[in-house]
Amino acid sequence: MYFTVDSAPHRRLPLYKTVLCVTCALLLIVNGFSLFHNLQALRGAQVLIGQTARVADRLQYLNVLVLDAESSMRGYFLSDHDAYLGPTRTALAESEAEFRELEKLLSDNPNQLKNLAQLKTLVRRRLTIMTQSLDVYREGGLGEIVKIARVSDGRASMDEIRLQVVIMEQEQNETLKARSAMFYEEYQKAVILGMGINAVAIVVLIMFYQLVGRSFATRAEAEHALKMANESLESQVEQRTEQLSVLSRHLISISEEEKVRLSRELHDEIGAHLTSINMDIAAVTMQLQKSDPELAAQLKRARGSLVEVVEMKRRIVENLRPSLLDNLGLCAAIESYCQEFSRMASVRCDCDVDDEIELLTRDAGDLSIALFRIVQESLNNIRKYAKASRVSVMLNRNQEGLMLRIIDDGVGISAANIAKPMSHGLLGMRERALLLGGTLNIRRGRNDSGTCIEVAIPVRDNVAPQEERRAAPVFEMVDRRAAPAA
Repeated sequence: MYFTVDSAPHRRLPLYKTVLCVTCALLLIVNGFSLFHNLQALRGAQVLIGQTARVADRLQYLNVLVLDAESSMRGYFLSDHDAYLGPTRTALAESEAEFRELEKLLSDNPNQLKNLAQLKTLVRRRLTIMTQSLDVYREGGLGEIVKIARVSDGRASMDEIRLQVVIMEQEQNETLKARSAMFYEEYQKAVILGMGINAVAIVVLIMFYQLVGRSFATRAEAEHALKMANESLESQVEQRTEQLSVLSRHLISISEEEKVRLSRELHDEIGAHLTSINMDIAAVTMQLQKSDPELAAQLKRARGSLVEVVEMKRRIVENLRPSLLDNLGLCAAIESYCQEFSRMASVRCDCDVDDEIELLTRDAGDLSIALFRIVQESLNNIRKYAKASRVSVMLNRNQEGLMLRIIDDGVGISAANIAKPMSHGLLGMRERALLLGGTLNIRRGRNDSGTCIEVAIPVRDNVAPQEERRAAPVFEMVDRRAAPAA
């Protein structure tokens, strides 16, 4: 299994998905422009309709102005009161204002402007005749007006005005009808185009949705497969870790057994041979002291070398298997080693071991040697790395079992060093604790300085016969997942 810390490559969206997205966006944009164009056309049609209505209203208003002017003039002729002349006097100014408004409204229609010019001529002529009639009435009276009325054809001029107004209204209505028809035709085309664009956009969206759904399903399957692979890998790692842990504990047991066997052979067989050699050399030396002093001196030097070999053998045996541990028990062995450590490292070492511990560990060889090796490895690490001035070793019993604490006031150990793969000493101590069903915890010491190593060993696990633990399979999977990882 290989792992990489390189960043994942940047992957772009596939080309066909990009094309679909761009197409859908363009369709929506075109549809938006088409809708905007349709709204503008509808607004223009509404403006034209309003313009036509205003033209019709103003034409009718012109006709009413002329009729009111004529009616007011007749009332003046009959009553001879100036109050009736109000509409006649304002007709000319109001008609001119209406003509100006109509010219603005009909500025885009040349034919209607021509008709408007004719209507303006007819209205002005009629209003001029009315003004002349007033002058004639003031000079000659009603008789002259009657004479003029018999000669002139005033009704015909009014009919021309009304006819011109009707013509203009009809032409305006025809223009409106043509523009409305053109608008509705364009509107139908726009509606059809919009519906087509919407249909295509819907089809593209459906295709894109299907592609996204497939991509999501593929991604979900890949994630599920990756999850299953991770779970399988984690299970394999956990299984292999447990197997290695069991193997490590088994190797520790075998190592201790081999050390015991080797120490016994060194003590019994080699010790016996060395003692026999020493006795023979001593006897020969006594016989040669008088006859050959030089050979006696050489044998004496050889005997000194033999004594050094015996001392070396004793140290090797003590390192392989402390004799105090077998002869006097765990408490005496720990106290003796603490005194030796204090002498060699020049560090104060306080040892506090309960007396009842000896009763618990007397018949448990694995427990005694494991606790002693943990103390031995801890004190060796303190002597090499801690730079401590005081060390405390405490072994007592609580409700759960045995508790071993080794505390120093040195520089402490970092979390990186605790989890360091090459920390064989710490791993060995942890495996020894796990071998006895216990746990090992490393934390900061007193006042958050130095290091404190705590080893908790359940008492109920210590009564198991040593032979049964040795007979356990090497790769037996023991459920100790709650214990700290080795």
